[in-house]
Amino acid sequence: MNERTLIIVGAINMFIAVCCGAFGAHGLKKILSDEMLVIWHTAVTYQVMHALGMIAIALLMPKFGGAMMSWAGNLMLAGIVIFSGSLYLLALTGTRVLGAITPIGGVAFLAAWLLVGWSAYKGMR
Repeated sequence: MNERTLIIVGAINMFIAVCCGAFGAHGLKKILSDEMLVIWHTAVTYQVMHALGMIAIALLMPKFGGAMMSWAGNLMLAGIVIFSGSLYLLALTGTRVLGAITPIGGVAFLAAWLLVGWSAYKGMR
C-alpha cells in the first residue's frame, strides 16, 4: 500500500474501532457475558493500536520508504482482520474454535512491527 492508501485504511479502521467500542460499551453490555465483553474490548484495543500503526507507517514512509514499510502496513491490516475480526466473532457467537486463528493475526502484528523497526534501521545506515 502507498502512503495515501495506508492513511485511508487506517482512518477507516479507526472509525470502525470507535463504533465497535461504543457498541460494546452500550449495545452489548447487557447481552454479552463479562468474559465475552473483555474479548470484545481486546479486539477493539488491538484494532485501534494497529490502525494508528498504519497511519504512523504512512507518515514514516517518506523517510524510510520502500517495500518493507508497505509490507508492514499490509501485515497490520491482515492482523486487524484476522486478530480483531476473529475476536469480534468469538465474542458475538461464542464459537471457541475462532480463537484458534487469532494467533495468526498476532503473528502478522509482530511481523509488521519488526518490519517497521528493520526499515528504520536500514534507513539509518
